[in-house]
Amino acid sequence: MTLGTKLAWDDTVLPFQLDASDIRGRVARLDGVLSGILKQHNYPPQVEALIAEMALLTALIGQTIKLRWKLSLQVQTKGAVRMIATDYYGPEKEGDPARIRAYASFDRTRITDAAPFSQLGEGYFAIMIDQGKGTTPYQGITPIAGGSLATCAEAYFAQSEQLPTRFSLSFGRSTERGGAEHWRAGGIMIQHMPKASPFAQGGATGDAGLLHARDLVDGDDGENWNRVNILLDTVEALELIGPSVPPTDLLVRLFHEERPRVFDAQPVRFGCTCSEDRVRQSLSIYSAKDISKMTTEDGRVTADCQFCGAHYDLDPTTVGFEAKDD
Repeated sequence: MTLGTKLAWDDTVLPFQLDASDIRGRVARLDGVLSGILKQHNYPPQVEALIAEMALLTALIGQTIKLRWKLSLQVQTKGAVRMIATDYYGPEKEGDPARIRAYASFDRTRITDAAPFSQLGEGYFAIMIDQGKGTTPYQGITPIAGGSLATCAEAYFAQSEQLPTRFSLSFGRSTERGGAEHWRAGGIMIQHMPKASPFAQGGATGDAGLLHARDLVDGDDGENWNRVNILLDTVEALELIGPSVPPTDLLVRLFHEERPRVFDAQPVRFGCTCSEDRVRQSLSIYSAKDISKMTTEDGRVTADCQFCGAHYDLDPTTVGFEAKDD
C-alpha cells in the first residue's frame, strides 16, 4: 500500500447511525496517531500490530465518552506481551481533538514469529472510564479469548453491557512515496442502540454471564442486526484503512439501504499528559531518605514516560516532601 500526502479523514472518528436498523456506529482512520505512539519505541512488529489494534479500538470506543472524560483500555497477560495500556482523553471543549496514547510491556526473548495475538497468554481485557473528581470510576473486564483483541472487546460489551457490538478492523504498514514505511489503521464499530446501558450512563457494571451479541437481540431487532452484519462482512481491508475511500463513501457502499446518517467527525491526535510537575507530584510522597535511594551515581533523580519516551532529570534536593525551598 503506497500513500502520498495526509488525507483529510486521517486521524478522525466519524459517528453514524443506520436509521432503518436502529444501529449506531463509528468509522475510524488512524495514521499520525500511530506514528506518534510507535516512533518512541523499538517494538517488534508483532507488538506494534497489537498496539495498532488496541489504539484503533480505543478510538472507536472512546468517541462516545463526554468532554474531559478519560477512557482507558488495558490488557494484562501471562504471555510474551505482559501488558498493553491505552488512554483516550476526551476533548476539552467541542471541536477540540481527542488525545490517544499507548504503550506495551513485553519480554523480547519470548516474542516469536507467530501471529500477534498468540503473543498474549492467559489474562484479561479491561475497560475503564474516569469521569473526573467526585465520581466513581467505571470498570469492567473480560478474559483474553477469541483470537483477537476486537473479539475480546465484543465479548466485553455482550457480557458486561448486554450491547450487541461488532468490530471490523484492518491495520498494517503503509509505504509512502520514497519508500518510508509507517503504520496505518482503520475500522468500523457497529452497536445496537441501547435501551438502557451502564456504559452509556457511566455507571458500574456487573457480570452478565457468557453472552454473545446473537443472544441479546431477537425479533425485528435480531433481523436488523443480522442483516447489517452480513453487509459489514463484505467490507475489504483497503476500504477500512482508507487511503482512497472516504468514510462517507464507505458507509454508502456498505449500508445505503439502511439509510446511514453521519454526524460531526471527531479529530484525534497522539497526546501524552506527562510533565515535570506530574513527576514531582508523584515523588512528593517520599522522604529525603527514600529519594536518596532513587538517586543515580551522577547525583540525579530520573524518570522516563513509558507512553511518549520523555526523560526527566531532577535535582534530588528539590523533590519529595522534605525538598528544600528555593
